[in-house]
Amino acid sequence: MALTRSGSWRSVIVAKEAIAFGQRTFAAAAGKSKKGSKGAASDAPKASILSKEVKSTTVVGANILKDGTDPKIMPDSEYPDWLWHLLDKRPALSEVRRKNIETLPYEDLKRFVKLDNRARIKENNSIKAKN
Repeated sequence: MALTRSGSWRSVIVAKEAIAFGQRTFAAAAGKSKKGSKGAASDAPKASILSKEVKSTTVVGANILKDGTDPKIMPDSEYPDWLWHLLDKRPALSEVRRKNIETLPYEDLKRFVKLDNRARIKENNSIKAKN
């Protein structure tokens, strides 16, 4: 491998192919020429090799272990109840402020305190930044 410098471009010469930094190029396959190539059909995306049965019973791509397998999808009754409420909409700070604090459920009260503290800290930081 030889490194050459011409002007501001750096090039790496590797086996009769020059690849310039900052420009993405691909080497031609051995024995095939780029001109008149009829391999455009082979560039199309390949169909999935997974069967529909495997896709509907496993969480494809959720495996993080080298020797593990993808986890199986279980019936809804096997999952904890709190899981189904993770994506529920929770009230914003402005909505919680409009309600009577004394009658709020515990979860909404915790959320109010958290959001109010966050807003107060942001306001104090912006005042300090102006000074």
